[in-house]
Amino acid sequence: MINPVWLRSFCTLAEEGHFTRTADRLHMTQSGVSQHIRKLEEHLGVALLVRKGKHFTLTDAGDRLYCEGQGIVQKLSNLGQIVGEDPPHRGVVRVMCPGSVGLKLYPKLLSLQKLHRGLAISCRFAPNLDVEKAIVENDVDIGLMTSPSQVEEIDSRPIASEKLLLVTPAEVVSPDWEKLLALGYIGHPDGIHHASLLLGANFPQFRNLNVFQQKGFSNQISLILEPVGMGLGFTVLPSYAVNAFRRPKLIKAHSLEKPVSETLFLALRRTQVVSARVRFIIGEMEKWL
Repeated sequence: MINPVWLRSFCTLAEEGHFTRTADRLHMTQSGVSQHIRKLEEHLGVALLVRKGKHFTLTDAGDRLYCEGQGIVQKLSNLGQIVGEDPPHRGVVRVMCPGSVGLKLYPKLLSLQKLHRGLAISCRFAPNLDVEKAIVENDVDIGLMTSPSQVEEIDSRPIASEKLLLVTPAEVVSPDWEKLLALGYIGHPDGIHHASLLLGANFPQFRNLNVFQQKGFSNQISLILEPVGMGLGFTVLPSYAVNAFRRPKLIKAHSLEKPVSETLFLALRRTQVVSARVRFIIGEMEKWL
């Protein structure tokens, strides 16, 4: 393989046509330039220059090397700049978050991508354990979780809070304990956690969800409120998921006497070099949330 430093010296000499000017341009001595040319000739086994006193001309081999080599030298010169670039509005950003906050964030992320066409947003909805696993395995750039991570490889910090709401069919004006028992519960993957927080703070009768008849279950965040809207039961969800429901007139969200909010945590891999585009997206998320 040709030494790129020698090749740079040769191509610069071919362009300048003079050893002194080449040495000045490369911040070298003339003897250093001459040494690079000799080493390159020895490596290739051909003469590259025909020397005539202080002047020279390129041999046929020298002409061919210059024609092919100048593009390589330019690409190598540009490579350092390309690698060192860290544009805030270009590149892929991979986000993983709970479904509720995802319903709020994803449309905004798409609008941001439309504004900055160089960005490519990947957004996946997932529970905490899946988010942690993806962060550790470097499958995601930004993770959002509903509890602080206990994994050593992950740094997490509070970024926002999301209010939990009791959601019933629209005709339920005042959701007392007896009405909830009569309605039954619509489950979802975070249902035990959410219901325990909100119902446990507001109903002294609450011990666990087993007191309610489970009337349905969905692991699709956008579908959890469909059976509630049809009068089949109640559920507890974060406010972003409730606000995203496409038929709000069919449901009623209740703010109980003792409000409860769920904290959202920003989670990043501890050894992650955070790019400018990731910092940009995090900054926008903090504004939105």
